[in-house]
Amino acid sequence: MLRTALKNPALIAKDEAKHTWRVSSGSAGVLGMLEIRQDAPPTTAYLMLGERCSRNCAFCTQARESRAQTAALSRVIWPGFPREEVIEAVGRAFREGKIVRACFQVTISRGYLEGAEKAISELAQHCPVPICASVVPRSPDDVAALLAAGAERVTIALDAACERVYLETKSGSWTETIALLELCAKLYPGRIGTHLIVGLGETEREIIERIQHMSDLGVSVGLFSFTPVSGTALAGRHPPELGKYRRVQLARWLVVNGLVRAEQFEYDEQTEALSGYGLPVARLRVLLADGEAFRTAGCPGCNRPYYNERPGGAMYNYPRPLTAEEAANEIGSLVRELS
Repeated sequence: MLRTALKNPALIAKDEAKHTWRVSSGSAGVLGMLEIRQDAPPTTAYLMLGERCSRNCAFCTQARESRAQTAALSRVIWPGFPREEVIEAVGRAFREGKIVRACFQVTISRGYLEGAEKAISELAQHCPVPICASVVPRSPDDVAALLAAGAERVTIALDAACERVYLETKSGSWTETIALLELCAKLYPGRIGTHLIVGLGETEREIIERIQHMSDLGVSVGLFSFTPVSGTALAGRHPPELGKYRRVQLARWLVVNGLVRAEQFEYDEQTEALSGYGLPVARLRVLLADGEAFRTAGCPGCNRPYYNERPGGAMYNYPRPLTAEEAANEIGSLVRELS
């Protein structure tokens, strides 16, 4: 081991926690802070700030009532390290071309926005790595402060595709979050992102129409698969069937690249499952040939290896270029559904 992580963040004293940043285990490996084997190293340094979140999202390990270990986010473990060491390691890895971006995941806890602003500023002053922050701002002024501190973009996560699912699985206000996204997209064009999770109870039509809405606003959409984690309220729910995820994943890729609009898609009248993409099959084969549609979607340079997957299991988001065989298999599976 190149460096030993600090003790479990749950045990870190509060004054000590102020000087500690949590780092995803994969990122810590790339940064040279942990020695681990990785077949698909992260191309972004994923960092987490804050204590247990004050909100209570049903799928989140950091939720207020979650019984999952404090060091986890989704199925990834995030050990803590002194912030000065993390800053130095991120700068070194960026200069060496090992990472192309840094991303702060910020829980809602006391002083979280001020803490995020300070962390972004400290990292931005040390090196020119592009920085994004996934955070819950209170107003456009909070977003402006984070951007002014050095963030390239700010992600305001919807997670749920519609108000019905939001009320079932999230904390906070759907109406206020949508309004904030719409306003910030106008004020800071090209610098706002969101997250959507497939498998929280939405129909395929609902999430695809939300992707189109966000795309029309100029908001980048990071697509995730629901991942059940022990200790969370939704631990007993199954992840989405891979075919469903693939249909939505391809729809997102077509929409954000301006190749088809959501209203051109076809859906099953009863289930609202996607049944057609508004393009001939031969055209789809050509567009999908390189496999890019099946890769991780989000900010540029974000590959989130094994965030939704287990090694050897179903690959929802490929964190690397697909082999020719993988691409052919994925295309074949999608095309067969259209036959």
